Amino acid sequence: MAETINKDAIEPIQEETLESGIQHVNNPVLDLPQIVKKYLQKITGYVQKGNSYVFTDGSAAVEVKVVSDEIIRVRLAPHSQFLDDFSYAVPNPDQHVALYAFQEEEDTYSVSTNTVTCVINKEDFLLSFQDREGRVINRDHTPMHWEENPDFGGYYVYCTKVAEEQEAFYGVGDKPTHLNLRGKRMTNWNSDTYSFSFDQDPLYRSIPFYIGLNKGEAYGIFFDNTFKTYFDFAAEKQDQTSFWSEGGELQYYYIHGPHMMDVVKRYHSITGTHYLPPLWALGFHQCRWSYYPESKVYEIANGFRSRNIPCDAIYLDIDYMDGYRCFTWNKHYFPNPKKMIKALSDQGFKTVVIIDPGIKVDDNYWVFKEGKENKYFCRRGDDYFMEGHVWPGRCQFPDFTNPETREWWGGLFKGLVDVGVAGVWNDMNEPAVFGRGTFPNDVRHNYDGYRGSHRKAHNVYGMQMVRATYEGLKKLNHGKRPFTITRAAYAGTQRYSSVWTGDNVATWEHLRLGVLQLQRLSVSGMSFCGTDIGGFSGEPDGELFTRWIQFGVFSPFMRAHSAGDTREREPWSFGADLEAINRKFIELRYQFLPYIYSVFWEHAQYGFPILRPITMLEQAVDTNIPREEEFSFGDKVLTSPVVNPGQVSKKVYLPVGYWYHYWSNIVLKGGEEHEIATPMDEIPLFIKAGAVIPEYPVMQYVDLRQVEFLKLRVYYADVEVNSFIYEDHGDTFAYEQEIYLEKKIVLKGDKNSLTLNQTIDGLFTERYETYKLNFIGLPFKINRILVDNRIVEWKEEEGFPTIQVDKDFRNIIVE
Repeated sequence: MAETINKDAIEPIQEETLESGIQHVNNPVLDLPQIVKKYLQKITGYVQKGNSYVFTDGSAAVEVKVVSDEIIRVRLAPHSQFLDDFSYAVPNPDQHVALYAFQEEEDTYSVSTNTVTCVINKEDFLLSFQDREGRVINRDHTPMHWEENPDFGGYYVYCTKVAEEQEAFYGVGDKPTHLNLRGKRMTNWNSDTYSFSFDQDPLYRSIPFYIGLNKGEAYGIFFDNTFKTYFDFAAEKQDQTSFWSEGGELQYYYIHGPHMMDVVKRYHSITGTHYLPPLWALGFHQCRWSYYPESKVYEIANGFRSRNIPCDAIYLDIDYMDGYRCFTWNKHYFPNPKKMIKALSDQGFKTVVIIDPGIKVDDNYWVFKEGKENKYFCRRGDDYFMEGHVWPGRCQFPDFTNPETREWWGGLFKGLVDVGVAGVWNDMNEPAVFGRGTFPNDVRHNYDGYRGSHRKAHNVYGMQMVRATYEGLKKLNHGKRPFTITRAAYAGTQRYSSVWTGDNVATWEHLRLGVLQLQRLSVSGMSFCGTDIGGFSGEPDGELFTRWIQFGVFSPFMRAHSAGDTREREPWSFGADLEAINRKFIELRYQFLPYIYSVFWEHAQYGFPILRPITMLEQAVDTNIPREEEFSFGDKVLTSPVVNPGQVSKKVYLPVGYWYHYWSNIVLKGGEEHEIATPMDEIPLFIKAGAVIPEYPVMQYVDLRQVEFLKLRVYYADVEVNSFIYEDHGDTFAYEQEIYLEKKIVLKGDKNSLTLNQTIDGLFTERYETYKLNFIGLPFKINRILVDNRIVEWKEEEGFPTIQVDKDFRNIIVE
């Protein structure tokens, strides 16, 4: 599109320097302008350049940029000088735009795609966003405004939107509060919050993205600003929602819906999705601060194997290091780490180690020497090194916003990889500093050449640390997918890492908080998330631990973890009866692995959130807004964890349709609540009618043995339902060259028959040759079963009609 310049458009105004306004000699200037909030005024002109339109009021400027058919970016420059267009969250703000148009009316300008229109009022500079039918979905309450920051330079920047009367708000990361954020005020400033409480804010992560839902219509706002940011969701004034920052640029993305699922997918289109994890990362993981010496690690490993409780990973916390020096081993506790890790590997365990950002000040310590010689460590405003005390004592800290530092840091993992370490856990990277909380504001950062103080870099420090970790491991892992986990994060961190909710507490309240936090993280772009099962601090009783294990089965990341001053809590720590229940549910996790892995593929490939709150499933139903405990894992499995002690039943709402109670296979009608029994060895768990759920045999760890056949649990429905199964090598990047299989199975039933059609895409070859299909809930008596037009025999197994067929079947008819 050719560049268009309106005749009234003007260049940025220069400050007046008339002689009459200047005091010379020794007299002071008496009329310095007061620092007050300034608001956009009447528009005087605009400039177009491609898919970007810059409007001006004669002093300030606002850019409205079409990013995609459904996403429009807005930027404010108080004196018409935009900052460099750089973002850690959005690697590429220029997506394909099929069609966009500009229109000027008497009172407005309009920037439109084929889906959404941004309308800018000429008189007051108010912006609104409309759908293709002209309905206003989101609008400014007051013009964007700003206030100079005399201490640091730059501006406090503000945006205030109308909060509609019935509007609900979701997202903003893992805030430990109700799913609907209406009436809440939130702060984004990554903070080490040991044993946090309900409604405590801020926590470890800053995800400045929220979803608004009003009368069944959803939209998203992503405020891409790394400074300390704030959100007010109709808290101070019931008709207003505001977001603002202590620095940087007022830059936000309006993301069109109308479905919440669409908003999240489109948010992922600009910030990225999680990488596809290695399959072992989706198994059960056991952690503690700390398992040492190596004899203790062997004891834990043998405890799992001798009890036949599946587990794929054991973690080593800071005590494996020499004096808490990163990338070293305590030779007293671990005299031969390579031998130990090999022995664990022979038993099927992956070893994951912790790495913190604080590097001990010690000229005899090779990591410190390299960092010091190459000037990789952060410096303060007056050029002194940033120093603070963490676990090793006096430390300096790498500047992970410097690409050279990231390259160096990634290479430091070679020694760990060489001895067999399979995954890395980044902790303390808010960054946390004992005594003062975090770095002082005057610490300087490279910021990939765009420069900034710690005010600007704080919220991305942990993100860039785990980025360096991930990229380093990817180079060192010889084609194997890295596994990383981080405590601190900013929007876009999902491209590099999984997360967990940090140092929680062994209480029923924190179990319930975990249910809320993981749903919120998932709709905020961080789907690969989990909690410390059992609580990090405090002492759970056996009932709480077991209920947490049950919730953990349906957490994307499943890890038990506890503090060193607590009693040990492995799945067998609370007596034989609860050990048996814990084993049952961990085994259930492993049975569900092919389904879980397929859901992760749908996330990585298509941007679907993994956990989906009930509101996301039925956003037009206003009575769903208060519901918080029911959620789906993917679109076929729904659960409602038990979060109260002694609970023998609970009311569970099921979405419209039909659902099979997993334990009894009783069919329940959706669109209403059901009273579900909750004995200790069950949680409310449901399968969507029409689902085809792949299932592995129970193994003690991923790839213990070759799968002889893939079991498919086929749940009858009298409608058409699509199911997907994804398979690949499980730990390589070959899927990027289409070495995978994406199988689509379409089920369609009526009162007398059931039909399955399978299509297969991709180049991977499975190691098994057949499926075993269990038909569940058939309402008719079987006369015959045809597989690709040939009659096959069937028999009863586990109480269901069962057939074994070639994995490449195209059509099955049961009648």
